[in-house]
Parts: sequence; structure tokens; C-alpha cells
Amino acid sequence: MNRTKGDEEEYWNSSKFKAFTFDDEDDELSQLKESKRAVNSLRDFVDDDDDDDLERVSWTGEPVGSRTRPGSFQSLSDALSDTPAKSYAPELGRPKGEYRDYSNDWSPSDTLRRLRKGKVCSLERFRSLQDKLQLLEEAVSMHDGNVITAVLIFLKRTLSKEILFRELEVRQIALRHLIHFLKEIGDQKLLLDLFRFLDRTEELALSHYREHLNIQDADKRKEFLKTCIGLPFSAEDSAHIQDHYTLLERQIIIEANDCHLESAGQTEIFRKHPRKASILNMPLVTTLFYSCFYHYTEAEGTFSSPVNLKKTFKIPDKQYVLTALAARAKLRAWNDVDALFTTKNWLGYTKKRAPIGFHRVVEILHKNNAPVQILQEYVNLVEDVDTKLNLATKFKCHDVVIDTCRDLKDRQQLLAYRSKVDKGSAEEEKIDALLSSSQIRWKN
Repeated sequence: MNRTKGDEEEYWNSSKFKAFTFDDEDDELSQLKESKRAVNSLRDFVDDDDDDDLERVSWTGEPVGSRTRPGSFQSLSDALSDTPAKSYAPELGRPKGEYRDYSNDWSPSDTLRRLRKGKVCSLERFRSLQDKLQLLEEAVSMHDGNVITAVLIFLKRTLSKEILFRELEVRQIALRHLIHFLKEIGDQKLLLDLFRFLDRTEELALSHYREHLNIQDADKRKEFLKTCIGLPFSAEDSAHIQDHYTLLERQIIIEANDCHLESAGQTEIFRKHPRKASILNMPLVTTLFYSCFYHYTEAEGTFSSPVNLKKTFKIPDKQYVLTALAARAKLRAWNDVDALFTTKNWLGYTKKRAPIGFHRVVEILHKNNAPVQILQEYVNLVEDVDTKLNLATKFKCHDVVIDTCRDLKDRQQLLAYRSKVDKGSAEEEKIDALLSSSQIRWKN
């Protein structure tokens, strides 16, 4: 967790369910600069210098000036539907409104060039497999993702999936476009069939795993995740899937128990701080915050114990301390905060230690309105002098600033700080006493 929220509700209730997602974007695919725009509509180009005299119409075949905005297009699927729009061109000598169709004279490159410029054209005349593959190769050679996607939609509709997969297997650029397109439109079945054909077992497993996002019921989602554990993931992803299953299993238990405790009304923490949302499906770090907030003192043997979570999911010390600090400071449990940073050596001596740095501790404590006495204690533990002075000045820890300037024998800085304290205050008196002391050998 890299930040704290204004209160516990905003902190853990606003978390998104992203703890167990995979960033599966292919690096080469991302370079193609695809977007949902490529899936939903073709780019609308206007080329005033085009040497053909075709009248521009919408994908519905309606001429300019009709109900559809001139130059606008429906979705790619509509553009390549079973009743494709015709392209019309006025013929010299004919009455206005009579048209002649020249589309059958267009080569694959001519067709795609018009498609790229946003002009209506039908791909239906390309009936043979050879013509369709030539169309695809021409589209790939244009390096235009929208045109490639348009052709792939046409091929997906007019070829059997066996033939389509076989031809795309040797055309990797087009293959990557199809995979991306299927992910965009959520055609999970065809995507799984494609991965099976390509024998890409890990991607097949990941695609299967993603289906958990469509399962709302927590128990059903848990059972589905259990079926994912034995799939052929990488070693790292296998551990991730196992953790996801274990976390959801743990959340279901915690949720049931806490709902009971809250409804019973006999547990102080739930009375003072009612839960704002369910813990189900929350990310691991949010679950840890919740546990540190509601179950901080529980024994390690319980599922809701923060220490149990830390050990089960191998949460690093920095992450654990940062999260526990945010939760306990929110509750103003200053003794817990103190214990969090107090360590004892083998001789029995205690000292303060912060794996996240005491400057971050100070920032979090201030955001949670810690008393100035507590702030000053932790500001004093900041090792870097400049950082300590900046924090002390920023949070008005006057004693820390005064004592640090005295230790540095910096008379000018102490004199300058005198104007920042209240007139007649104890801090002003302390500064005046130091400035008039003959026992301090000032550096300036």
C-alpha cells in the first residue's frame, strides 16, 4: 500500500477488484496502437484530393444528407454484415439520383484503400479462399490496424474456424490482431478454441481463469478458482492463482463471522466503526488493512489475524508496517503505533525502528491528526537533519526545530524561526533564552 486515505471507508471501500489480474497485453501488439476505436468504428477520413468521383455514403447505404450524419459509420460488424451497403457513383448524363455500381471493378488494394479512407465498400464479392487471403495480406501490408480488423471480421464470418485458424497460424501479425479483437469483444469461446488449436496452453489457462470475473457469487467463484489451480500456468502464475483461491476462501470465513458479530452488536469496534462494505473479493492489501483495523489483537491462529495474513501470503515487512500503521493511526491507537516500531535487542534494550522510514511515519501520523507530542517524538527519529527540520517546520513541531538549530549552532536560522512562533509563547521564551546564552558558541 503506497498511500493512506482520509478515512477507513474511503480506503478500503473504494478499492477496485484488481489484486489478481494479469497484464497480458502483448508488447508487439501494443505497438500496433489498437484501441476500442478499432473495434467499434473505422476512422473517418476526408480526402479532398481523391481522384475518384464516388459519392460518400454511410455504412447503411443512405446517401449524404440522409438521417445518418454524412461520413459517419456504424460498427465494423454492421459494415460487413450479410446485407452490406452498396457504393454508388453518379454517372455522366444520368439524371441526378441514379447511380451505377463500380465496386466489382475494384482490386483488393483499391477496396482496402477506400476502406482506410472511410469510404463505403463491400467485401462480399471476395468469395474464394484465395481472394480472401489476398485481401488479408493486402490489409497487413498497409500497417493499418482498423483495416486489418475489418478484414478479420469478414473472414471470421465467412470462413470456418478451422480454416481461419490454420491460415492465421502462419500470419502472426493478423493472428495477434484477431486475439486482441476477440479479447475486446469478449468472445471467450472462440478465443479458447483458438488457443487450443495453437496449443498455447498457458494463454488457454489464463483465459479460462479470467472467467472468474463474470461470477458474482463468492462461493461459486471460489469453487471456480479451485478448478484453475491445476491448469498449466507458469510457476509464478500458479502461485498467484493459489493465493487468490486461498484469499477468497479466507474472506468468505471472515465475512460470515464479522456479519454475525456486527449484527449481534456486542463487539465495540463494530459498534464504533460499522463496516461500510463487504470484504469479499477485495485485494490482499485491502484485506490486510481491514484485518489491522478490526482484528489487530487477535491470536495468530485465527484466519482474520493480521499476523496470520502476513505469514500466509508472505507480505513484506514494509508493506505490513505501512498498512498496520495506517489502520491503527486511523483509530488513534497510539500505543499500538508505538509498539509497531519498538524493538528489543538481545540485551533487553529497546529502540525505535521503522522499515518504511520515520519520515513516512510522520506523514501518516499527521494525516491522521496525531497529537503534536507524538509527532515530535517521531520527527526526532528522522536521521537526515534537513528532512527533520523540514518536517518539524511543516508540522509546527517547535521544540524539534529549536533544539535542532541549537545543536547545529545555527543562530541565524533560530532567529528566523522566532518570527514563526506565537508572541509571548513558551517557544519564544525558549528561543530568547538560547539566543542570549553565553555558553553556546554559534557558527553564525
